[in-house]
Amino acid sequence: MDEIMDLYDRNRQITKNTYIRGSAQPKGFFRLVVHVCIFNSKGELLIQQRTYNKKMPGLWDVTCGGAVSTKESSSQGAQRELSEELGINIDFSKIRPSLTANFPQGFDDFYILHGDINLDDLILQEEEVADARWENLEGVLALRRADKFVGYKESFIRFLFDLSRDNRYVKI
Repeated sequence: MDEIMDLYDRNRQITKNTYIRGSAQPKGFFRLVVHVCIFNSKGELLIQQRTYNKKMPGLWDVTCGGAVSTKESSSQGAQRELSEELGINIDFSKIRPSLTANFPQGFDDFYILHGDINLDDLILQEEEVADARWENLEGVLALRRADKFVGYKESFIRFLFDLSRDNRYVKI
């Protein structure tokens, strides 16, 4: 089934235009993606390994992420992605993104959450997630330096870990 996504203008205002994932994104329009980063009480990040049939095969990534579907808000997209990819069900209706990173084709909302999730309770989405584990900052940076982690800049990874130390972020 084709994923249909809303398109936004440069000011993040939704337009009446949509596009199908995998097709050429129309110039002058932007898409919305989300990422969720869950940190445990030890300061470790829950990371997932992408399956080998996906873009960036076999690489490790933050807890979850993906494109926001048409007629879906950022928080609804984050809630859906977390549920689909890892079987973690959290109500995002009162959770705002912790930060937004702009990229050439769109906007990327990052949600930082705190929770001691038991790895045995995860339900990995077979088509997208090969594995999941907890990893500290140095472990994530080592994976990144070995080209085994999605290509976020090291400074951005450090920034996510720094932000995670702020107790104002949502506990799950």
